[in-house]
Amino acid sequence: MYCPTTSGADRPRAKMNTKIPIPKNALFCLLCLTLMGCQPASSQAAKTARDSAAMTQRISKSGYDIAPLPREKVAALASKLDAETYRITQKAGTEPAFCGTLLDNKKEGTYCCVVCGLPLFSSEHKFHSGTGWPSFYREFDPEHVARKEDRSYGMERVEINCARCGAHLGHVFDDGPKPTGERHCLNSASLKFHEKGRPLPQESLPVNTHDVAYFAGGCFWGIEHYFQKGPGVIDAVSGYMQGRVDKPTYEQVCAHGTGHAETVKVVFDPRKISYRRLLEAFFAMHDPTQLNRQGPDVGDQYRSGIWFTSEAQKREAEAYIQELSASERFKGRKIVTQVEAAATFWPAEDYHQDYIEKTGRACHVRNPW
Repeated sequence: MYCPTTSGADRPRAKMNTKIPIPKNALFCLLCLTLMGCQPASSQAAKTARDSAAMTQRISKSGYDIAPLPREKVAALASKLDAETYRITQKAGTEPAFCGTLLDNKKEGTYCCVVCGLPLFSSEHKFHSGTGWPSFYREFDPEHVARKEDRSYGMERVEINCARCGAHLGHVFDDGPKPTGERHCLNSASLKFHEKGRPLPQESLPVNTHDVAYFAGGCFWGIEHYFQKGPGVIDAVSGYMQGRVDKPTYEQVCAHGTGHAETVKVVFDPRKISYRRLLEAFFAMHDPTQLNRQGPDVGDQYRSGIWFTSEAQKREAEAYIQELSASERFKGRKIVTQVEAAATFWPAEDYHQDYIEKTGRACHVRNPW
């Protein structure tokens, strides 16, 4: 999809080299097989492997099944589309500028793939680009949107597609706003909008294979960074919890007037990592004997805390703290970690998410893995 810009900087982020030399004898064999109407055994095996892999569940960091759908399934879903939507999503078409139904949509909600229902973009990342197509500066989840080189029409661009069904969405350019600097330029016809507060259809829901835990251990940058490295951890998000104000800002929390603690929401697959292992990692990351501080960071927002979501989590957290208190490691030192029922989790501002990965800055938090 070609989207004009004022800067003319419509360039892909990276080049792809797909040239593979083929031996002459291989070309001869392929020609013979084609004339005979046969398919090489290796090709048949590869197709079988691809079909088998397509049926295997693959979970994204945000908890959705993004395994590529079989061709037959995609074809069945696409057969239900109207002619224009089919042209755009299945034939890499483009709708006319300033004509899309979602261009001026300002409601809060989620933009899902019109073909398979996978969440692709969120209203919180939508911005007015002036190009005539809905624009977003980041994806709902980067794993949900696939990228590939597009050299059609004599231009070098990066096409974006639904990672699950392959539906054509539009293109991504490097002239967007901070923090990503990207502009995901979308066809309205490729998306189906679901307003916030209304139930999502089954195909747009995450798979029920994950649990959630909340930990506060000083600055959330480091805690989030190292929890993300845990095997079986699907996602880690920085935010604020256990305070008295709705939708707190970073400035409000730092002013010590809200009672919130910098907290990391850990989404994990209990089949791959236990809550006990998360507790072990948490207490290895920080010093739970420091009251209302962690290293150079001082204030109640930096307190050590575990906010449990079930009685089972509460029992396990309290038992583990007792175990640590009796160990040689904490002999003579009191563990001040609070254990409380989880209140509302308020995600922190975008620039706090993946902060260490984005900036390369060091942190006092230790790697527990």
